[in-house]
Amino acid sequence: MSKVIAHSLFTDFDISLFKSGTHYKLYEKFGSHIVKKDGMDGTYFAVWAPNAKEVSVIGDFNHWNDQEHQLNVRWDASGIWEGFIPYAGKGNTYKYKIKSSGDDVVTEKADPYARRCEHPPKTASIIWEDAYAWKDKKWMKERKKNNALDAPYSVYEVHLGSWRRKVAENRFLSYIELADELVTYVAAMNFTHVELMPIMEFPYDPSWGYQLTGYFAPTSRFGYPDEFKFLVDKFHEKGIGVLLDWVPSHFPSDAHGLGNFDGSCLYEHPDPRKGYHQDWKSLIFNYGRNEVKSFLISNAIFWLDQYHADGLRVDAVASMLFLDYSRKDGEWEPNELGGRENLEAISFIKEMNAAVYKNFPDVQTIAEESTSFPQVSSPVFSGGLGFGMKWMMGWMHDSLDYFAKETIYREHHQDELTFSLNYAFTENFMLPLSHDEVVYGKKAIVEKMPGDEWQKFANLRLLYCFMYAHPGTKLLFQGCEFGQTSEWNFNGSLDWHLLDHKVHKGAQTLVQDLNTLYTKEKALHEQQFSADGFEWIDHGDHQNSVMTFLRKGNNEKDTLVLVLNLTAMPRENYRIGLPKSGTLKMVFNSDAAIYNGTDNFKDQQLHSEPKAWNDRANSLILALPPLAMLALKYK
Repeated sequence: MSKVIAHSLFTDFDISLFKSGTHYKLYEKFGSHIVKKDGMDGTYFAVWAPNAKEVSVIGDFNHWNDQEHQLNVRWDASGIWEGFIPYAGKGNTYKYKIKSSGDDVVTEKADPYARRCEHPPKTASIIWEDAYAWKDKKWMKERKKNNALDAPYSVYEVHLGSWRRKVAENRFLSYIELADELVTYVAAMNFTHVELMPIMEFPYDPSWGYQLTGYFAPTSRFGYPDEFKFLVDKFHEKGIGVLLDWVPSHFPSDAHGLGNFDGSCLYEHPDPRKGYHQDWKSLIFNYGRNEVKSFLISNAIFWLDQYHADGLRVDAVASMLFLDYSRKDGEWEPNELGGRENLEAISFIKEMNAAVYKNFPDVQTIAEESTSFPQVSSPVFSGGLGFGMKWMMGWMHDSLDYFAKETIYREHHQDELTFSLNYAFTENFMLPLSHDEVVYGKKAIVEKMPGDEWQKFANLRLLYCFMYAHPGTKLLFQGCEFGQTSEWNFNGSLDWHLLDHKVHKGAQTLVQDLNTLYTKEKALHEQQFSADGFEWIDHGDHQNSVMTFLRKGNNEKDTLVLVLNLTAMPRENYRIGLPKSGTLKMVFNSDAAIYNGTDNFKDQQLHSEPKAWNDRANSLILALPPLAMLALKYK
């Protein structure tokens, strides 16, 4: 067996950037790279292990013998071990065997930069490269307008392992099969984007992918890396953007992962008050270490660069921002200013967002952030964290609490539903009904609704109508669109057979049409983050539990009048104030027969009267269907 030959892909400039935390394409240098040296085919390996006294590449090409291929440590105090191994090539499995200096700890680690990993429960890395020929030039050229903050942005959140399965064969759909079935479905449902729960390699299915060991490898559960690229390509072919869940907040302590990598706290913070997450029993990155920052920012850039992702939804941002997150007094230490903010994490987040938008100005980063931390979605140059959008968790909690109430009690709680408009324009908010709301005993969304079956589904439809009428972008988890009645089971398929029943089919058709309405009507997206795009007509009719408001686009002719009846009681002669005189047409009615509504409130004559109402000179009398929304527009 040939020994390791000295070789390097690093320049002095690379090393300088790496040490300073500003090298954002480390994946081009670290890991395993198939190269030719001195006429020999082989693979170059590079790994960061500054606490090591010896690093060997062990693999199926050397019978996992740690004496065959010992890497060379660089002379520049970078802590990088590297070298060229002849004849090791594509498809070979490998790990790094690391002997630490001082305490003789020995670890066997998967490659942090591996492009492909073995199928769990196996844990080795795989030498890999592909020459995938992208076909999404048209999408990439145009995606700036599709990802813009004034564009419709309706997201279908998907867990690839449970969206649909080959039940008879007891297996997942492959990336190739998903490129047919999932892409076709998302396109038919008129969503503008899909968000994939973490597809980076992870060892433990019940973690849903949120505890990663292969940050640069799409999970092998569904196929090969180039097949995942094919899936992204197919979404782009249909005009659908692809968002990836990204987890820079923590990582698992599995033996082959990043924890205790070279016998020291290399990637994790050495202080358990900052480096150990008590809720998730996982390790927290050391955001103050430059090389770790480079690793994470390079990883964010990698998925945008190599996999043409259109955005990153960043998980658990709140846990990163605060030193006392989920910790009791005495379990955390204030920062140097005496506060509870994690200044190192905040600095990292800003650097990450600045790097992403500098290199990919046509994508979006979206924060799952549940606190009132200011300026999450403001640019870094103006003092913000730099995200493009932030999840509106307050809207989600208030709306679900309200819709869970029996309709006869809602008159006492309408302020809960309208409260979100008091702060709706302080951030660029995305309205999420995500996987977190349908697990751990919280019940499926439709099962949170009160009443008999008809009322449950009418309430569900009205909740979705409120979501789409409310300012902000939208996110809906798989199965919610057709009223899945059981909680989400990551280990099974969605209950697609429910679509044989008209109540479920009606809910699905409603979401499909709401996506069309949101995309077609400029008033619903052009000013979705601006107070100029929203105006109350009446939010105070508690007694009737009716809300009326305007949504406005850049042009007055695009204005929509939205009327929501939040009870099961029809309102036969309900007067609303109007912004001007004229004749209106109904452009949406969630009570239509196609949605399983009553279908009793259609073809209304909608002519304004010069009668003052709601502090307006003109008004209109409507017949309001039960638990429904009407959208009106001037002819």
